[in-house]
Amino acid sequence: MDAADALPGTPASRFARLVLAPNPGPMTLGGTNSYVLAAPGADGVVVVDPGPADDAHLAALAARPVELILITHRHPDHVEGLARLRELTGAPSRSADPEFASGADPLADGDVVEAAGLRIEALATPGHTADSVSFVLPGDGEHGAVLTGDTILGHGSTVVAHPDGSLGDYLASLERLAGFGQATALPAHGPAGAPVGELAAAYLAHRRARLEEVRAALARLGDGASLEAVTDAVYPDVEPAIRFAAEASMRAQLAYLRAVGAAG
Repeated sequence: MDAADALPGTPASRFARLVLAPNPGPMTLGGTNSYVLAAPGADGVVVVDPGPADDAHLAALAARPVELILITHRHPDHVEGLARLRELTGAPSRSADPEFASGADPLADGDVVEAAGLRIEALATPGHTADSVSFVLPGDGEHGAVLTGDTILGHGSTVVAHPDGSLGDYLASLERLAGFGQATALPAHGPAGAPVGELAAAYLAHRRARLEEVRAALARLGDGASLEAVTDAVYPDVEPAIRFAAEASMRAQLAYLRAVGAAG
């Protein structure tokens, strides 16, 4: 058995294996994608997003020596299992949010991490949350790979919940990710493998179209329309279980439009 065969999960790219957490739901899709990263022949691994505090899931992530744990953002479905994984492995963790950095410095845009035989570049991609970070693996295949966290999902759209989330920041982050072209997208939810540039471009088109719908709704209802009324107009068929997410996204869209002067 070679080193790659001993890694948990399923191959997502040359250097990444996907370990799906058992936490499916309306907001997590099939569950949180934890990733185990390693260059061929490396003894240790890097874990990205431990996911929930599920013993079997964390044991799988700790099956090989863990050199470092990286966090894409602070939401519980990504970090709930972090403390336990640190206990199991003794590995340091790094995150843009200092709360989740232990034994190493918090991450800043442009930081380069050398671990498990890999070069990993931190790319600040705020918007979904203020602390959202993507991780670039420039040597992963012909075009490289990008772990996008919740900034870009394998399918569906991302919630941008004001005030921690910022639509202006999110659009700028999507523009930045679009520049990675054919690099493989490794999202934190949904299937991996699509070109990150194509996904980013589709996300940008979707967000811009949705903003036009919000502008049209405000033109009909008036700039003083309630959040609930605008949400009803723009998301008429939203399921009750995720109504809160639609309203959170609407808050972000209204804040963005007001900031750019389009909503009075």
